[in-house]
This record gives sequence, structure tokens and C-alpha cells, in this order.
Amino acid sequence: MTPGWPRERASQRVAVAIMAKWPRAGEVKTRLVPALSAPEAAQLYEQFLLDKVAQVRGLRNAQPVVAFTPESARPVFECIAPDFVLLRQRGDGLGRRLLNGIRDLSAEYPGAVMIDSDTPTLPVTFLQQAVDLVASNGPNVVLGPTEDGGYYLIGMRQPYPGLFRSIPWSTEQVLRQTLQRADRAGLTTACLPPWFDVDTPDDLRRLETALARSAASAPNTARFLARLASARAPARGLVEPR
Repeated sequence: MTPGWPRERASQRVAVAIMAKWPRAGEVKTRLVPALSAPEAAQLYEQFLLDKVAQVRGLRNAQPVVAFTPESARPVFECIAPDFVLLRQRGDGLGRRLLNGIRDLSAEYPGAVMIDSDTPTLPVTFLQQAVDLVASNGPNVVLGPTEDGGYYLIGMRQPYPGLFRSIPWSTEQVLRQTLQRADRAGLTTACLPPWFDVDTPDDLRRLETALARSAASAPNTARFLARLASARAPARGLVEPR
């Protein structure tokens, strides 16, 4: 058992792991540059993480986890999520990192849900539904589709390596190919409602609009964007309309 993982919880809770990177300038949210500077994009990503941590912290029947990279960022995540289990990401490429995370967590918990850190306004009810489905011995695989053809969440009670190998990550084919492979393997699947992730200036514009209607869905992100916009006088938003 990994040191620091409480055995009494392992038998009761589904592990919910945020896939997280060290929020360093030039290494995260690079597609938002030059709409944002590299330091601003990194600061925005840190707010995404803080909002995602708050979402996961409130889930029922869940063991909160941050699956982080690189190893040297451990002190950073000890500050961002001091009450979470920390799990170092292992492997080259997203597919192997997801698979290894599920392997590690499903060995200690009755199931694992791996979630992204790019959907700050994702409704918490979607995450809770995923936890409940994994805990219920229902479908073999739970997926949360993103509108660009990927997924913001994948959950299962045991690892299925074929769902992660040779997938064309960061393309519109990710969800479709994952579902096709699950079907060929005889696995049952459940898809949650789709949501949008924030990768591009267009996504950032959409995020600003959503938070203008309901800042409570991602309060850390909303406060940061409001401060940034107010500093860019005359303020018409962070991204100029096309």
C-alpha cells in the first residue's frame, strides 16, 4: 500500500483523481497565449485547480486524490490540496498516465475516476453521478464527454488497458474510439452529459460569459478573471470579440 493511504477508507470510497500539472508559466494552457501572457495562463490554470479541488472535496463516498506531475511539484500540491491523497503520474503520454493511475488506485479502492483540470464550471452533480455509477457495480466504464470529442472524466472498477493504448489523444476521435473499443471488448458504458473544456481563446471567451451568469460555479476562476479584466482598461473582457 502507498504510504499515507488510509486502509479503512480504501474499502469504502471510490478514488477521484484530478489529473494535474505544475502550474508553471510556459508549460500549461499554452494555447491561451497570446490572448493571455504565459504567466497569466499559468495563474488561470492554478485557479482551475483550486476550483476542481473544491468540487472533488464535496463529493460523497469519494476519496479525493491529485494525480500530479512532475515529482518535484509535490510541495506545490501539498499546498493546493493539503487534505488530498497525492499520486505521482507515471508513464509517457496521457494514455499510459491514465492507465497507471487507474491501476494504482483500483488496487487500493473499489474503483477510480480520473478527471481533467480544464473544466472549472463542470457541475458537481456530474462528478457525483460518476462516483455513484462506479460504486454501484453498474456499467464497466463511465465517460464524461467534452464537446470537442474528448472526455473530461473516465471511471472504472478495474483497469482496461485496451481503452488507453494508441488512442489519438487531443483529437476529436478520442471519445469515439474509446467507446468503440469498449464495445468490441464487451464492456458496458455510461456517458454523462457533455461539457466544454478551456483550451483556446474561444473557450476562454465562453468561460467569461458563463461566469458572468454564475460566478459560484468556479469562484476562484471568476475572481481571477475579474481582476485580470479590471486591470486591462478599458475593460471589454480578456479576449476581443471576433
